[in-house]
Amino acid sequence: MQRVGFMTRVAPEHMEEYIERHRAVWPEMQEALRRSGWGNYTLFIADDGTLFGYVETPDGLADAQQAMAAEEVNARWQASVQHLFSGIGDSNPDESFVELQEVFHIE
Repeated sequence: MQRVGFMTRVAPEHMEEYIERHRAVWPEMQEALRRSGWGNYTLFIADDGTLFGYVETPDGLADAQQAMAAEEVNARWQASVQHLFSGIGDSNPDESFVELQEVFHIE
């Protein structure tokens, strides 16, 4: 299992909507994430909209993203939240992640 940290940015003016949307992630989206290898998936947000994500996945972030791209519900979800992000242009939000290098882990 690989541990992956990543960052992106939510537009500060849309933070409340972003938080509310993620309090009620569609059940079919949650199931697609599980099927696609997104385990122990957690999101954290700072006051300025910086979003940090953590996920454990068998084959790395790129493979997990590719598996999600094949899920129909993912296209609907990404389209519904795309306007909430800052600096991603026309990209899907899940394609804007900047993967971080792991430098320390304690068991």
